[in-house]
Amino acid sequence: MRLDPYLSFAGYAFSLTQDDLLKQRGTPLKAGRNEVGLNELDYGDVVLRFQDGGRLEEITAAAPVLHLGAIAIPFDHLRPFVLTHDEQVFWRARFMVSPTLGLAFDPTEPAWVTALAKHCLPEWEKL
Repeated sequence: MRLDPYLSFAGYAFSLTQDDLLKQRGTPLKAGRNEVGLNELDYGDVVLRFQDGGRLEEITAAAPVLHLGAIAIPFDHLRPFVLTHDEQVFWRARFMVSPTLGLAFDPTEPAWVTALAKHCLPEWEKL
């Protein structure tokens, strides 16, 4: 799965609005409000979370291999890769959060990675 930090993940740009997503993909398998107040649209292969105004906050997708530019990182190697490449890394609610790479993941939940919009990073820091 390709990640361009703070720009796009899994083929979705962070400029995508909720209305545009619904036009492109149609009705999700599941939709609702999550525990942090974001509108979550779950298509099975990808989950996108939006603010009430339609701005995209997070994209979660299965990423057995994460592609960053020319680098391919197997999920099992993501934790040590992040620790080596991001001095600002921090932990929140079981998630390793990398401000440099704009992602969060739970190393105990195989292959799922959440890409973050730059504007939502302070919310993760406050958790």
